[in-house]
Amino acid sequence: MSIKNLFPSKKKDVLVKREEYHPLALLRDEINSLFDNFSRGFGMERFKERLDTFNPKIDIAESDKEIKVSAELPGIDEKDIEVSTTKNSLTIRGEKKEEKEDKGKGCYRKERSYGAFSQTVQLPSEVDTDKIEANFKKGVLTVKLPKAAKAIKETKKIPVKAE
Repeated sequence: MSIKNLFPSKKKDVLVKREEYHPLALLRDEINSLFDNFSRGFGMERFKERLDTFNPKIDIAESDKEIKVSAELPGIDEKDIEVSTTKNSLTIRGEKKEEKEDKGKGCYRKERSYGAFSQTVQLPSEVDTDKIEANFKKGVLTVKLPKAAKAIKETKKIPVKAE
């Protein structure tokens, strides 16, 4: 038996003025809607897919001369990372491959998981693509993107006056 069958409600096809609709009927409809939304799409397959996806945490810092992007990529080899750029965006792609093997007393278990990721970051200003440096150390990718000369010249500080 569904929750909707517990209480009879007015037909949904008929338009009723809000003043004519009883407050408890409104509450009942809201609760029914809440339960419908809660139970919809709550299958374990979808829940597991959300857990398996890998999205690296990315920090962006900007100074007068460069933009520095750091991405946390734990458990990923440098050969599985690809960095590409345009004048105003940076894309980090990679593949995470993980294997776990457990040889216990009387049991053997081996798990494998694979997953690819791709994140594109819009850069706050134009960069010089010929002078970009990328370093990978202890699971952290650091990309230094020097700003283009045009972007540095166009930056102008404006004084703020108090009245």
